[in-house]
Amino acid sequence: MAEEVQNGGAEHQVSKAVTFSAMKPQLFVEAPKANDAVEFYKAAFGAEEVKRTMHPKRKAEQELPLVLSAELKLGSSSILVSDLADDSSAPVKTPGAGFVMCLETENVEGAVAKAVSAGAVSEGEVVEGDGAGCGGRVGKVKDPYGNIWLICSPAKKCAEVEA
Repeated sequence: MAEEVQNGGAEHQVSKAVTFSAMKPQLFVEAPKANDAVEFYKAAFGAEEVKRTMHPKRKAEQELPLVLSAELKLGSSSILVSDLADDSSAPVKTPGAGFVMCLETENVEGAVAKAVSAGAVSEGEVVEGDGAGCGGRVGKVKDPYGNIWLICSPAKKCAEVEA
């Protein structure tokens, strides 16, 4: 007779479904540059600052307290920007490591130009085709804090693939 096996056993079953209301990527920049990063994202991408939380303490050599979290609205999404101090308990230790942010717009060239004029560095030409979200256009920039941003046109509908 076959026995039903469950991962973690019945004692670990969750009784209610878990739903999330949002996902907010958090960008860490080398302290004390979070304020500069916020201003850059406003100038380069038209971000709107929604909320800011400052560190309750500051070291004697700091002019201002560090930014614990600045929430920025970009289109219908939000990101958090934080200072990454040497003694930080942050979940990452290297700014800009391991991810790429994607912004969607109809005017890829204009968005890349605006980011570059605000201080980003263009990483190649705007391209169209397979590597650009199923036929859309994409440009790539690196912000002054080491983060990579893909600026993409809305992806074209892909043909359904048979399994």
